[in-house]
Amino acid sequence: MFYRSLLLPDLRESLESNDRASLHEFCEALHAAVLAEILDELTGEEIWQVLSATGPERQAEIFSFLDKARQVSLVPVVPHRDLSRLIEEMPADERVDFLEQLDDDEVERILPLIAQAERADIRKLLSYPEGSAGSIMTTEYAWLPENITVDEAFGRLHEQAPDSETIYYIYIVDDGRRLDGMVTLRQLIQSRRSAKLADVMRHDVISVRVDDDVEHVAAEVARYDFLAIPVVDNQNRLVGIVTHDDAIDIFRKEAEEDALMQAGVVPLEDDYLATPVAVLVRKRVVWLAFLMVAAFVTARILEGYQQVAGVLTWMGWFQPLVLASGGNAGSQSATLIIRELALNESRQAHRMMLFWREVRVAALQGLLMMIIAFAGSIMLVDLQSAVVVCITVFLVVLMGTSTGAALPMLFSKLGMDPALMSNPLIAALSDTLGVIIYFTVAITLIGVAVPAV
Repeated sequence: MFYRSLLLPDLRESLESNDRASLHEFCEALHAAVLAEILDELTGEEIWQVLSATGPERQAEIFSFLDKARQVSLVPVVPHRDLSRLIEEMPADERVDFLEQLDDDEVERILPLIAQAERADIRKLLSYPEGSAGSIMTTEYAWLPENITVDEAFGRLHEQAPDSETIYYIYIVDDGRRLDGMVTLRQLIQSRRSAKLADVMRHDVISVRVDDDVEHVAAEVARYDFLAIPVVDNQNRLVGIVTHDDAIDIFRKEAEEDALMQAGVVPLEDDYLATPVAVLVRKRVVWLAFLMVAAFVTARILEGYQQVAGVLTWMGWFQPLVLASGGNAGSQSATLIIRELALNESRQAHRMMLFWREVRVAALQGLLMMIIAFAGSIMLVDLQSAVVVCITVFLVVLMGTSTGAALPMLFSKLGMDPALMSNPLIAALSDTLGVIIYFTVAITLIGVAVPAV
């Protein structure tokens, strides 16, 4: 990064000389995300030396962009009094994310130093189950009663703005905090100053429940192109909002987890370089061992067909082609279906439409690959053998695609993550079934006698 190579040497000089003025200037110079990337090159003690040169508000802004492991590593370095002030300045959802990374004993030592209002808010947010809307929402939102004028609303928003994560959506609540409607800042600006909010606001507010899964929350934010979505309890009382940046983080995390699971790797809890080698091995070797067992099953099936393989020696030439065709077709289908399920998981009719569409695609792909397989194999073997190869290619492509589509759907139906149907597993299943199809077609068309497998 350009800024890192340009500013890091000067920053180190300022640290060595403890030039507080230069360190303060550094903290104010660039976007907090850029500063966090530069600070990542320093030790924990050096990072706090830099952050301590600026005020708590700016400290919290920069601190929020440090990765979670780096934030936790700073806890022993920062005096508890300074750490509590920093936490108070963080957005409500981010301070809870940070505290969830710490030991319970450490949290209990820090909380008494935090102001009463923030402390109560933190305990409330920490009480929500992990993975629920309540665990990622912020309580810093703009709200107004419906019985005031637009002119009065601007006055109240001026007071609320410094403590609100977003001011564009204003939620209208009654005396019991129940969500009655919402109004945007644009609507307020365009309305008559004397108009009542009850006449300006929208009543059809899209909201999520506090116990809804975070993936559902993120999907709702994306579906309606919201900057934020309100979170309500079972009595429709407004308890917080989930903002679009949290939804982006959820999508990014889920995409990373799905990519890892589709490669047969259990998702990592920390950054790759911060994860111990033993943990990396444990999260990867399970799938490798399982796939090895599947390979032994395939080997056992091949053993049962050794009499046919001994007579039709040419079958070994095309075995990699046949198995790769089924495995690759299955992996393609699984990848597409998993993506579609993530976007439309709850619709049964949509799942069936996806499956039959994949079957049609498989049939057309199989026909095209069948022609290519025949053209290639006829140059190496006789007509009857080439027909065996091309028919097998058609069948394994149809089988692989159907399997790759059906298994993620089955997992989704059972309430499991469809991404567990990893590409290596689909390929392993396709190999096993592909061997059976290959030799069954050969036996049927050529008529070689073989003992039952």
